Amino acid sequence: MTFLDDMTIGLISRVLEAHTGQTITEDRSWRVATVLMPLFREYDISTGSQLVAAMTGPGSEAFVGAMVDALLNNETYFFRDIGVFDTLRQRVLPDLARKVGDRRKLAIWSAGCSTGQEALSLAMIFADQPQQWKGWRIEITATDVSAKAIRTARAGIYSQFEVQRGLAVSQMLRHFDEAPGGWKVRPDLSRMVRFATHNLLDSAPKPGQFDLILCRNVLLYFDAARRTAAFERLSTALKPHGLLLLGGGETAGSHCGYLAARDDAFGLYSLVNRPAAAHALR
Repeated sequence: MTFLDDMTIGLISRVLEAHTGQTITEDRSWRVATVLMPLFREYDISTGSQLVAAMTGPGSEAFVGAMVDALLNNETYFFRDIGVFDTLRQRVLPDLARKVGDRRKLAIWSAGCSTGQEALSLAMIFADQPQQWKGWRIEITATDVSAKAIRTARAGIYSQFEVQRGLAVSQMLRHFDEAPGGWKVRPDLSRMVRFATHNLLDSAPKPGQFDLILCRNVLLYFDAARRTAAFERLSTALKPHGLLLLGGGETAGSHCGYLAARDDAFGLYSLVNRPAAAHALR
């Protein structure tokens, strides 16, 4: 698609940034044509002027929404980075359980949950340890900026490939029922998770209410200013003892003065200073 020159890709990047806070970095620009080609064929777009018309004319909201969804990186699978989930199961969640004591309730936020596998993997940890978590109320809030991804997550139906990717056969049979189109997550698991569309640059879904937030491999695609704003939002969502878990290639670093890295687990941060008010930046 020769009309996708630097100027056109820049326009597409600004649209993505306005809707999600994410940017198309130089090392990601190569995939723009690949992921958008099916959409352009559907809308019969072959020139830059036709693209601008589709983005601004009648019906533009649906087109722009589909374009943004196509550009988002929704790569995920069950128990992605198994070492992280082992750490959660063996150390992080038991430690949080001791901190909340008799309240016997944990609130967890899977931010940037994509099509739901991360949140459901968390739910499986609790379901597979029934004696340890007997009598506990587990609430997992799972959000993503992609409405399409959230629709998939809410449906809870995954293909044979998706359920086998990251799950042992015993886990698949224990937590899923065969259904038309694939495998459907069982109600006892799905009841723990509430899926919703949410932008990390907006106010947190439950300010000051989360014991643990997972935000893995999402902030990599934000520029410095938006990354700082996102860290502020995440910080306001944590309880005083709350923890934030980032992805393997991410760090709070100089972007946030509200979080301190933990020594006991890579990518794990404690809240040390709550922002007075997270500033708005879109």
